Amino acid sequence: MARRSVPVVRDERPGPAEFADPRIRHEVQRAAVWLGMALLIVGVIVLAQPLLLIIGGLVFSVILDGGARLLGRVLPIRRGFRLALVVLAGLAFVGWVGWYAGTTLAAQAEALREVVTFQTNRLTGVATELGLIPTGSEANLGSQVLGGVGRLTTAVSSALGAVTSMLAILVIGIFIAIEPRLYDRGVAWMLPVRHREGFYVTTDRVGFTLRRLLAGRLLGMGVEGVFTFVLLWLGGVPMAALLGLITGLLAFLPNIGAIISGMLMVAVGFSAGTSEGIWAIFVYFFVQNLDGYVIIPYIARKTVDLAPALVLAAQLLFGALFGILGLLLADPIVAAIKVALEEISGTGKARRRVAAPPET
Repeated sequence: MARRSVPVVRDERPGPAEFADPRIRHEVQRAAVWLGMALLIVGVIVLAQPLLLIIGGLVFSVILDGGARLLGRVLPIRRGFRLALVVLAGLAFVGWVGWYAGTTLAAQAEALREVVTFQTNRLTGVATELGLIPTGSEANLGSQVLGGVGRLTTAVSSALGAVTSMLAILVIGIFIAIEPRLYDRGVAWMLPVRHREGFYVTTDRVGFTLRRLLAGRLLGMGVEGVFTFVLLWLGGVPMAALLGLITGLLAFLPNIGAIISGMLMVAVGFSAGTSEGIWAIFVYFFVQNLDGYVIIPYIARKTVDLAPALVLAAQLLFGALFGILGLLLADPIVAAIKVALEEISGTGKARRRVAAPPET
């Protein structure tokens, strides 16, 4: 009869990678989570440019989808045709702005740079005589102030500098707007089944909010640009068309853009005379009050309640980390995050239940 082999029991001891104490295991897990978050943040910063291009494409797709929905109220045609009309209209507008800025306004952009340089040197000279600025610091202050203005006017006069990035955003936005549910299902497929319905509700709510928010931004841009051009032209301020275009484009930045456009407007106004400068100040405050107290509050009540300090802080943070593209996308990103967090926490559902009319 064969004898069965008896396994030899060895004296095994825990290795350095084994943590018997549950408290140590818990701390190691927490450290791993924090390390993973740190690596995620580093990855986001390293891949900031392509990520922002994708986010820009998503925001652009929201604009296209909102235009197609709005056009559907007056044209009972298929969504694909409505979307094509919106794309063609947008491309025509961008082409017109590029042509107009490149041919008619190129010389004015260079003249604007010279006017702002002269006015800045004049202002610093007066401040030096009054003792507000130490002697010898005029050049440094002027170069610091004119750094952003110079880059702004250069961007207006050479609009083709960011063609590659804008083309990528355009293509991504069009593809997503053509069939948005395809990409929703692709992301939802990676989630557990029990969370997919909530994901669809959240994305619908985010899309609805961003459509309203961006519609308000576009409306504010149009109102500020047109009113600025008409009022400056009536007051005899030179470069009214260029200032109206810059003011309208910078209106996408609710806080920082108004400051930059106001500085340019007042500097050009005083270059033509005292009365034109005072008129430019009046136009600036009139347009900004109209946009800040009539248009933006109305849109804010219809969209998401974003505190101005939160928007400004996000713009400064995203601008410092990701440049001009981060500055442009800060507002939609913060709004989307806020709505998504409200839906996840259940606050958004509670608000909709409160806002819903009683059943009859």
